[in-house]
Amino acid sequence: MVEYATSTLGTRHVSALSTVMSKEGAPDQEYVLSRVKKMSGSNFVACHARKYPYAVFYCHTVQGLTAYQVSMVGEDGTTVEAVAACHTALAGPDPVRYLRGLKVKPGTVPVCHFLPQDDIVWSPNM
Repeated sequence: MVEYATSTLGTRHVSALSTVMSKEGAPDQEYVLSRVKKMSGSNFVACHARKYPYAVFYCHTVQGLTAYQVSMVGEDGTTVEAVAACHTALAGPDPVRYLRGLKVKPGTVPVCHFLPQDDIVWSPNM
């Protein structure tokens, strides 16, 4: 995974970030954002965990992305250091499928989401 990230990003100086919660099994609850920090750059490698009996990740490059480190506090005091991604241009075989539920057209608004705990985002160190 590291080799793919460094070769794709063109540098051996990279950082790996993922979402971390202070408490396992935290209930669904509302969270308050306490800090939002924009990550530098716009080219990233995202690695998504797959459900296998051992560690398997699907990694791909992501361009035209704005990524953020977000600190949050839940109603029960659970803290979360999350990675959020905002796509300015969705790619893939059917990007319209992702936008249909949002009632927006491709390229009109960024589409943002938090990454699950097991996903990893690699970025070049700036």
